[in-house]
Amino acid sequence: MVFEFKFPDIGEGIYEGEIVKWLVKLGDIVKEDQLLVEMQTDKAVVEIPSPRAGKILKLNFKDGDTVKVGEVLVLIEEKEGFKKDKGAVVGQLDEEITEKKETEKIAIRQSFLEKSFVKNDNLLATPKTRALASKLGVDIKLMKGSGKNGMILDDDVINFSKGKKSLELTQVSSTKPGIKITKKYDFYGYVDRVSLKGIRKTIAEHMFTSYSKIPHVIHMDVADVTHLSEIREKEKKKLEKEKIKLTYLPFIIKAVISALKEHPYLNSTLDEENQDIVLKKYYNIGIAVDTQEGLMVPVIKGADKKKISDLAREISSLSNLARERKIDLSDLKGGTFTITNIGSLGGTFAAPIINYPECAILALGRIQDSVLAIDGKIQIRKIMPFSLAFDHRIIDGAEGAKFANKIKNALENPDSLN
Repeated sequence: MVFEFKFPDIGEGIYEGEIVKWLVKLGDIVKEDQLLVEMQTDKAVVEIPSPRAGKILKLNFKDGDTVKVGEVLVLIEEKEGFKKDKGAVVGQLDEEITEKKETEKIAIRQSFLEKSFVKNDNLLATPKTRALASKLGVDIKLMKGSGKNGMILDDDVINFSKGKKSLELTQVSSTKPGIKITKKYDFYGYVDRVSLKGIRKTIAEHMFTSYSKIPHVIHMDVADVTHLSEIREKEKKKLEKEKIKLTYLPFIIKAVISALKEHPYLNSTLDEENQDIVLKKYYNIGIAVDTQEGLMVPVIKGADKKKISDLAREISSLSNLARERKIDLSDLKGGTFTITNIGSLGGTFAAPIINYPECAILALGRIQDSVLAIDGKIQIRKIMPFSLAFDHRIIDGAEGAKFANKIKNALENPDSLN
């Protein structure tokens, strides 16, 4: 019996993935739950397991291909004799497996897959309706529901599908068959085309959502981090013995958390459906990391409960995992506030885009020596510029300024940061 393993429809925003690398080849004998393929979805690489034991008959896609939900990834030939038994493929299939046990197995596999993906849309639809949409080839994100509170119903999917098929027939009838030609030049000269896919595509979609939904306001200021620099240098030498790299970021995270506790609306999201501002009582701080594939934002969970050394260790670990594309999806979820450091690449101020659906983001500029007049005397001080972008639907300018002042004061008086 040949089993068609389709890229699973788990709903909630995941509708395609890019194949990074096949972990099996044609003719391989695989066990149930053996890893088949690495796929790029929603900014992270996930490993997809086999739902069946058997022989690989066909791989329908190659490395770099984009696969839509519902498309057949691989054909697996199931035969008697393929059974997972203490890690080996031996014996005969047990004909006495009950329907209950089969259901439990499917539930376990589905749970694994659900943990491997981010669920990030706000659509209201039951799993049954989502499955119907997948079967009919309908992108549920393009629909408007007719049910209560905008709930998408089965009839909505069916009607949308009929309209889609009609449009497709019209397009087919009005298009002459032939080879698609993509020109490598325009009126002025030759050009190169780079496919928008993978992490770059995810970033593009996320940034468009953020900027189209959130009215951004930018507040800029500078902080005198001369004393903080002295503390960092002192602590840096201690932590080097533990092979921990200490940057300014752990101290800045502590300063941000201190400000968030006094200004909780900066640690919130807007529930647009219910028209509620959701104030988060936990502090999960995202740190923007520049990778070869694009920007990733690992999240430090419970950052308020961690020491400077713990934060430094976790920042280093998460950053390395992100750059190596080995980071777990769970480490990219759950953020309440994001910090991005443009100063490490050069730059003074920026106008960062908020990491939707969060309320605010802090961009750090390059720390540099500047001449200041202090108590009537000219001194050279280390100055760090920073830019705060916030959601004007939730926060007014005065509140944003107070929050920024709190961060500034904490950085200029860092002895309490621990």
